[in-house]
This record gives sequence, C-alpha cells and structure tokens, in this order.
Amino acid sequence: MFDTKIAVVLRNNLAGWQKLNVTAFLMTGIAGGHPEIIGEPYKDRAGNLYNPLSIQPIIVLSADEATMSAIHRRALDREVTASLFIEEMFATGHDAANRAVFAEFTPDDAKVVGIAVRAEKKIVDKITKGAAMQQ
Repeated sequence: MFDTKIAVVLRNNLAGWQKLNVTAFLMTGIAGGHPEIIGEPYKDRAGNLYNPLSIQPIIVLSADEATMSAIHRRALDREVTASLFIEEMFATGHDAANRAVFAEFTPDDAKVVGIAVRAEKKIVDKITKGAAMQQ
C-alpha cells in the first residue's frame, strides 16, 4: 500500500520510560520532516475532534549499541535524513540544550539511543539490517 516505510530503532538496553520518550521525540522529527504523512483530524460519534495521526504504519525495532551505530552510518551513507536521539539528551531539559549537547558529537562518537527513518521500503530495510522487532 505504501512505497515508503517508517522505522524507529531503539537501543535495546533502555528503560521503559526512555523507549517511550525517545520514540515520541523521534516521530515528531519524522512528522516535521514529512508533513504529508499526517492525515485528517479524527472525529468521534459525539462530534469531538482529535488530532490527526500518521496515515502510515510505524515499525519499532531494537538493536544493540554496535548495530545502532551501524544503522546511523548506513542512513548517512544513503543520504536519508534521520531523526536521532543520543544518550546525553536524557540529561537536558529543553530543545536548546538538546541541540547544544547534540552538536558536541560526530557520527563516530555519538551514543545513539534511537534513530527513525522514512524512505523507500527497500532502503529502510537495508538501513535497519540487524535490528529486531521491539519486545
């Protein structure tokens, strides 16, 4: 049904709250970078309006630290713009602080805890190779 695929990959040693937090942040990046994935508002039978959601399914995967690094590198090599969350961002409290700590690292030394990509299905499958379904 879709030519593209959305995948979120989380480092496999995160606490439950961290998995949820990182997934939420990463998906805002995907939605911001690809506003066409957002559908129409929802409306219940009583007439209450709700925010629109993604029109496309989202797969959530898990990987170890080395695989996370490889996924990050493959996204860069394929020039797929990703949403990225690094470990040091857990210690910040707002966007400006996140950007500041993020800017201190390169792909070679970033401790990636989450990455989200949207691209053609085959490309996403190649980028996320080695990741498993999130449990």
